[in-house]
Amino acid sequence: MPAPVSTPALFPPHSPEALLAFQFSSWYPRFADHSIKSTVIRPLSAAFCAYLDSDGVFVPEGAEDLPAESTLSDDEDASDAEDEDDESVKVAFPELDAKIREAVAEYGAVFPKLNFSSPRDAAWILPASSPLKCTTPADVYLLLKSSDFVQHDLTPDLVFADCEPPRTAAADGTSSPYELELVLRKWYPVDRARELRCFVRQETLIGISQRDPNYYDFWNEHETQEKVATAVADFWEKHIKGKWEQTQGDYTFDFLLTRDLSRGHIVDFNPYLPRTDPLLFTYEELHAILLAREGLELRVVDSPAHPAAARNAPAHQHNMVPIEALTMSSGRDVGEFADVLQEEIRKSMAGEEDGSTGEGGARAHSPN
Repeated sequence: MPAPVSTPALFPPHSPEALLAFQFSSWYPRFADHSIKSTVIRPLSAAFCAYLDSDGVFVPEGAEDLPAESTLSDDEDASDAEDEDDESVKVAFPELDAKIREAVAEYGAVFPKLNFSSPRDAAWILPASSPLKCTTPADVYLLLKSSDFVQHDLTPDLVFADCEPPRTAAADGTSSPYELELVLRKWYPVDRARELRCFVRQETLIGISQRDPNYYDFWNEHETQEKVATAVADFWEKHIKGKWEQTQGDYTFDFLLTRDLSRGHIVDFNPYLPRTDPLLFTYEELHAILLAREGLELRVVDSPAHPAAARNAPAHQHNMVPIEALTMSSGRDVGEFADVLQEEIRKSMAGEEDGSTGEGGARAHSPN
């Protein structure tokens, strides 16, 4: 009698060990020849981890590449101000600064991420002409501190939240090893129209989705869609399929096509779990494709009327705040920042009543 055929679940189980296969330092050495040049910095100090997890957005001392200025002064007021500054908490990471500067010198510019997450939601905080481009340690810190996405990587309970079985302490009192890492990737301008997210289930490539939810003319062409689907499938068959046993054949990967759409390289890997955005699919639709065994499906924004293209709100708009608010938050906890913000609002309203205007009205930030 033939053995019964089991229907795969909507999502595959991920053990803590399998999930750790998706952190950058785990997969990058295996696929470095087909990805972006990158530098991994680990371990990170406890002080730096605490800085990332602290309230407020502020840059550590020595992180900005500023020309040296004389600090000599006979002015007693200046001396008093320095004494007051000395009383505040100083944060500095000279060793990490040096490693970041080394990576910048090697690559020209970098964009950062942690084990799993990149600060794409904070891209607005740097110039729109070069989103995520970091040329100083201060740029790196500012992006990480302004991002909601990277907060996920700071808390092991969130990292392992979808694991089956849940992460538990071992007999020696330890748990699944997890160590925060800073990744510095070579920065270059990216044509978002050529970014794709690819879905693999049971070592079968079942779906490809355009990542940027905007309409681009070239995706209208049927021949282009066939060319891209073939290029991605060929790359996956040659360079990824069967080469990553820790995932049990269940994962997603982000892919950037070359200008001629004939080849590409790996941008990132993510677990096949609800935390990974299915973009133009739903996971129920991907599951149906898997069960039907009818081959690969490519989805793109093929019309200006496509629901994804009709969205007018900027991406990650919830994470955008006026630059003045960032300035006021420097070095303050949430309560202190709230008090300062309320005082600034009161002053602004008083200025409007007497006809005056402040020097620094709130400025809007464009998304990238």
